[in-house]
Amino acid sequence: MKLSVSILSSSIKASDIVKQIDSTSCDFIHIDIMDGKFVENKTWTYSEIKKIVSHSNKKLDVHLMVEKPEKYIEDYALLNTDRITFHIEAVKDVDSIIDLISNYGLKVGIAINPDTKVEEVFPYLSKIDQVLVMGVYPGKSGQSFIDGTQNRIKTIKDEIIKNNLKTEISVDGGINLETAQVCVNAGVDILVSATYIHNNPKENINTLKNLEVSIDE
Repeated sequence: MKLSVSILSSSIKASDIVKQIDSTSCDFIHIDIMDGKFVENKTWTYSEIKKIVSHSNKKLDVHLMVEKPEKYIEDYALLNTDRITFHIEAVKDVDSIIDLISNYGLKVGIAINPDTKVEEVFPYLSKIDQVLVMGVYPGKSGQSFIDGTQNRIKTIKDEIIKNNLKTEISVDGGINLETAQVCVNAGVDILVSATYIHNNPKENINTLKNLEVSIDE
């Protein structure tokens, strides 16, 4: 199981979280960029993120919760970024944003909010590397996982398998041991976690990384 650790926290400095997870087995640092328009809150500027991750070797998993993702892509492509994810709800020309990210040699992700029909992402599955399914309404850390998210993951997974695609599914929001297991059973490939990891980074990272599909579910 791949794991992307979010540095979004109301109580711990982002730089301290990065230091704690840098020597762990997590796969990515999940960077939530909010503009105060697409979502209510604002997070970091590019210069702040550049400083926060400057001493880390971990690849970045950049999640753009912004109205105009095209304004952010070039900056984050210059960092140690593996993938950039934008929200399907935020753009009119989805293909142009896919192409823009791809042209930087990065993996492309599309995020979908809890109220967005998963079928909206189906036309793009063959063109992208990741679907990010939101398990909470985007914008704040520490929310509870929305029950039923696992069914959305399974629907997307079935479509990916039916078309013999390699697109990964990531889930973000309310991920702890219990909800992570539910998502793993539904077919998720990447878990994004914040609060649960921050409570005990090394141990909880290892726990989530070692999750496998449970036949008891």
